[in-house]
Amino acid sequence: MNIAEAKEQIKNAMTAYFTRDEFGAYRIPAEKQRPIFMIGPPGVGKTAVMEQIAAELGVGLVSYSMTHHTRQSALGLPYITTREFGGEKYQVSEYTMSEIIGSVYRLMEEMGVREGILFLDEINCVSETLAPCMLQFLQYKVFGQHRIPAGWIVVTAGNPPEYNKSVRDFDIVTWDRLKRIDVEPDYEVWKAYAEKKGVHPAVTTYIAARRKDFYKVESTAEGKRFVTARGWDDLSEMMRLCEENGLAVDEKLIGQYLQEPRIAKDFAIYYDLFNKYRSDYQIEAILAGTAEESVLFRARQAKFDERISLLGLLCDAVTVEMRGVCGSEDMLELLTSELKRLHGRLAQEEGGAEEIMERRISGLREELERGRRASSLSAAKRQALMRVIAALEEYRALIVKSGAAEGGAAFALIKERYASSVAKLREEAAAVRTALDNVFDFCGRAFAEGDEMLLFVTELTAGYYSARFIGHYGCDKYYLHNKALCFQERDQALLDRVNKLDWTI
Repeated sequence: MNIAEAKEQIKNAMTAYFTRDEFGAYRIPAEKQRPIFMIGPPGVGKTAVMEQIAAELGVGLVSYSMTHHTRQSALGLPYITTREFGGEKYQVSEYTMSEIIGSVYRLMEEMGVREGILFLDEINCVSETLAPCMLQFLQYKVFGQHRIPAGWIVVTAGNPPEYNKSVRDFDIVTWDRLKRIDVEPDYEVWKAYAEKKGVHPAVTTYIAARRKDFYKVESTAEGKRFVTARGWDDLSEMMRLCEENGLAVDEKLIGQYLQEPRIAKDFAIYYDLFNKYRSDYQIEAILAGTAEESVLFRARQAKFDERISLLGLLCDAVTVEMRGVCGSEDMLELLTSELKRLHGRLAQEEGGAEEIMERRISGLREELERGRRASSLSAAKRQALMRVIAALEEYRALIVKSGAAEGGAAFALIKERYASSVAKLREEAAAVRTALDNVFDFCGRAFAEGDEMLLFVTELTAGYYSARFIGHYGCDKYYLHNKALCFQERDQALLDRVNKLDWTI
């Protein structure tokens, strides 16, 4: 299955394992909660998906790579103590708490989380001395003399032996104690992830045209050569930062992430072409509706591969704007809840408005830190929470400056500033709608109702932020073209054509 299907399976298992009976006990006792084992090639997103699951379920996450552990660190260190048996005292060996189990308890103590996921990666690469202990752990959730706390689910992962020569084959006894999930790379799943995260458009348009280069692992006389989804993701982030800081993105840099020389070279060539298109085509002017006729003329005359790159640039530019509006929506939704709570506190609690707000700001900062350390907040939620804290700090400073210590007067000032934020969001959304209309106008004049317009509508339909934005604010031209282009009948033929593009020069 692909990583999205694996994620759904794991979340379902978590939901079942966290289910309690009428007395508060877990319906499936710990020893019957089979650990999940994800097995799949490197770089498909096994670790990342665990962070997403923890954030979506709002539980803690403790991660360990088992290749870094010895028998002593996993089980704990032995020490001699005295015990009495049958009236006689004996010296016996016991163990300190396992580093792994200790990390779970430490997170619970520091962050206040009671339920969570213990994620053990590379579990099929443990040393020979640790292997028997791992079998005991998988069955009883015990390392040494210490058990993981109730409410903590074990998820494990590893690579098949063809990808890692350190892999140890599990016997049937071990497999019979695991929920096995086989994961394979899937471009369509990664594409949805890439759009939501904002992966560099040069990466997404290249892979859309060269899907065979999305994931590749092979052994050669020179050693392993590979390109993974993780490699593309990490390369994208480095490219963004290099561009921001005026640093070169060349084949040497690309080869550090795409460790297959032919693909690294092809992408470097394509990236140079992509930058040329970004320089030649006036993307910001197209969004503003002020592009020169020469740009329109070039788009009309361009070959299909160049048009695909142009569409990638346009989609990325307009999606960045829509993502910004959606982020502001998330922040204002959270801020609205906070202000409603604050209004009640100003009326009920003792102390001035500044003091009450400072207590709440401190509480939100603690919540943010707990979520960050426990991996129980998504990146979007963290961003929204940080923006809410900044807004509340701004409101508190406004109250201090005005001298409005009384609750009613203080909240009136806050309400006025909040209303201006709502008005600003509406202005931003209107501006993005205009930009989207301008892109539709440009594509209509450049490509009429051709395949390029279909591809643009396809990307808007599939995109998380574009679909959300259009659903909230509408776009008449999108609905018009979506209907006129007979989307369902033509999209597969277009995708087949795009997949045959060759960027080699």
